[in-house]
Order: sequence, then C-alpha cells, then structure tokens
Amino acid sequence: MGQEITSSHFNAADFTEFSRRLQLETALLESWFIGNRFSDSAQKGGLELEAWLIDAHFRPAPVNQAFLQQLNNPLVVPELASFNVEFNNRPQILAGDGLRTMYQALAQCWQQADAVAANLDAQLMMIGTLPTLELSMLTLAQMSSMVRYRALNEQILRLRGGAALELDIHGQEHLRTQHHDVMLESATTSLQIHLKVAMADAAAAFNLSKIISAPMVAACANSPFLLGHNLWAETRIPTFEQAVSVGASEYSKRVTFGIRYAKHSIFECFQANLKRYPILLPMLDDAPPEQLAHLCLHNGSIWRWTRPLIGFDDDGMPHIRIEHRTIPAGPSMLDSIANTAFFFGLMYGLSEGFMTSARGLESDIPFVTAHANFYSAARDGLDAQLEWPQGQKVGVRQLLLEVLLPRARAGLALMDIDSRDIRFFLDIIQARVQSGQNGANWQRQWVLRHGPDPAALVAAYLQRQQQGSPVHEWDLIC
Repeated sequence: MGQEITSSHFNAADFTEFSRRLQLETALLESWFIGNRFSDSAQKGGLELEAWLIDAHFRPAPVNQAFLQQLNNPLVVPELASFNVEFNNRPQILAGDGLRTMYQALAQCWQQADAVAANLDAQLMMIGTLPTLELSMLTLAQMSSMVRYRALNEQILRLRGGAALELDIHGQEHLRTQHHDVMLESATTSLQIHLKVAMADAAAAFNLSKIISAPMVAACANSPFLLGHNLWAETRIPTFEQAVSVGASEYSKRVTFGIRYAKHSIFECFQANLKRYPILLPMLDDAPPEQLAHLCLHNGSIWRWTRPLIGFDDDGMPHIRIEHRTIPAGPSMLDSIANTAFFFGLMYGLSEGFMTSARGLESDIPFVTAHANFYSAARDGLDAQLEWPQGQKVGVRQLLLEVLLPRARAGLALMDIDSRDIRFFLDIIQARVQSGQNGANWQRQWVLRHGPDPAALVAAYLQRQQQGSPVHEWDLIC
C-alpha cells in the first residue's frame, strides 16, 4: 500500500479491468512457484518504523507534509494521518555486523528527521498508541494528502454500505465508540519486520512467523492506552482490526491473523486474495504483467499480521519476503532493533536455519492454538499464559527466558551475526522480560504512581526515549 495512485474515484469498468489483470498476474505468479523462479541470494532483512509527530503540548502535530518536504529523504514517507510518518531502511544482509549497521542507519536517519521536526515546533516519537490522542483529532481534515488514502476511505465505506465503523475493546476498561471514516487506523503505529526467504522455506517461514507472534507481542507490547482508556497491553491489535473492518467473518477481515497455516506454499495466500477479498483500489497500471503491479497493490490492501510479499532484486529477479506486522513502534531505538533481532533469531533458531523442513512446531502448536495465543498475548502482555507446545500452559515470561531466548541466540549464531551484537541486542530482550518492564507495563506503572495525566505521561515517556536507553532501564520518577 506504499505506492501512490492517481485517482480516488473508480467506475465499474475499472474494477472489471483490474480484476482481469489481477487474475492474469496471479496465474503468472503461480507459474513462478511451479518453476521456482525466485531469488535465493543472501539472507536479507529490513524494517519499517512508523512514528508520530507531536507538538509542544504532546498532542498530535499534523505537519507531515511540511516535515517531509524539508527532510527530502525517500526513506521517510507519509502515513495515513498527517501526524504520522514511516521510516524505512535499505535491505541489509543478515550476517556479521548487519544488526549494528541497521541500528546505526536508522538512528542516523531519525536524528536528522528529529532536527527537521524541531524546525516545525514538533518532535518525533515512537509508541504504539499515543495516550494524548482524542477522537476529535481523527478527522478527514487530518488525513495525509496522498490520493490513495482518500480512495481507501471511500472504498472501505462503500463495502460497509456507508455504515459507521465500530470500535469495541474489552480490556482493563471498556472502550466502545463509532467512527465514520478509516482514520481510526492512524491511532496505531508499528514496527514491521521483513525477512527474505527462499521459495522452499517460504511456507514454513510464514507459519513460523504466525506461531511466534504471541511471544513477540507479549515481549514487545507498548500500546495500553487509547482514547483515555486502559485496554490491552497491545491495544493496537484490536484497534487496527476494527478500524478497517468490512465484515465479521474471518474470511473477509482485511486485518487478520488468518484462518490456517499455509499447507504447501504461500501462493495459497495469493489465491485467497483473488477469491476472497474484494478489490479496494482498482488503479490500473501500464507496467508489464511481470512486474505484478496489480497483484502487489491488492496484496497491500490486505493487512495480515504475517503477510507474504513479492519483491524484486536489483537484477529484476523476483523474491519472497515474510513481513511480520504484529509488534508496535518503540519504546526506544535500541528496543526496536532488539525486537528485530529477536524476530530474526527466533525464525532461524526455531527452524535450525531452515536447513530442515521447519514444520515440526506446526504439529505441536496447531493453528487454532497459535491464534488463541496471539490474542491472549496482545491482551495480557507479559502476564499471558500460552499453550506451548502440545497443550501445555506456560507463563510467557518463563517461555521467553527458558526456551525462546536461547533459541534466538542460537538462530542469530546460525546466521553468522557478530557474537557481540547477539549478546548486546538479545540481552536487552532478556533484561526486559526478567524485569517485567516492557513499554506497556512502564506506561501503566507510571499512571499508577502519578495519576491519569496523558500529557505528563507522554512527556515522561518522550524524555526517556530521547535519552536512548532501553525501556527496562526507565525509572518512574516524574
């Protein structure tokens, strides 16, 4: 969905022609899977970090157009709301000092961007949901100027027959409200992690990314407060699912954990895209079918928490990426790269580097269990109880410390990541879990000590984020 379109208004002929081209490109993609036409070059990873622009009162600052014009960096792009932006990094070979290089590049870009924000009397902030956000701020007047966002809003409401979007979240408190456009989606900002995989490993990697979503969310939760309510540890999960809802069925949800594992190939996801998901943005492209422009645009309007992506290497060879979308932005830059390292380590450590079929966990942890684990972890964070494996209930902190962190360390070693970087980044995850202080728990403890003052909470959070230390080291002093 990162690509721009030229019109927000479509007619029946646009949908018919887009559907024809989507079918053609899906058939072409199937032939590539049959013939194994995909790149298997060096393992690479990347990330997208969504961020907030906030003003002197720690409220959203709708200035992303001026901010982006002044920054003039193609790696920093607009998001749905004019108070959100997204940072991208260049794909990085995952070996040696790859994690450190990823951190340094993102930190340098962030520092430059924050200086530009200061020129606009704004500041950058990374957090899953912003405690000072109010429903009155989520209006079409605050939507970014990109045409694709106007079109997205029109088409979501068309599929809903004009009915208002319902937000209904039962957490430590209960939030229920209605909204008449898709701007609720902008209340959620995330860290999206990309991992390039070989075709032979893609289905196993897709399924494994789903399985580890629960412990990833529990360890990384950073979104307890939304619209003045204390809800889930990772409130971003139900908010995003409901913000663009077009149907109650798992078969029709645009934001979804899915309905099953991939059985044989991740091509099954693209078949499902064609058969189950109505076209949202029938923007016709003159690119040749081999560029899969329509297939990629359609896939980008289906926000699976684990999403398969088709991209292209510099030489034009197609490749497969797994996009892990479950974890929030923040709390610090170090936390963000530590979370990324943890994901890469689990993907390789639990599959023995994809040197085997990596399908064992799928029988030990059926899809219905992975699904239940994910929502339990999003709701309860580090207090969650998960089934892992074969129906055994275990506290997620015990699971992380005794099973998953050792496997992640082993996985990064299999990738030939520098041993000092393995220790540095995964020790952050370990200390976070041992202390029980992820971003969500720090925010809740701060409110318990100082009272429900969203602006003061954001000020305290931002001060610690700017100091650069990981969240497990943050104090609760006002």
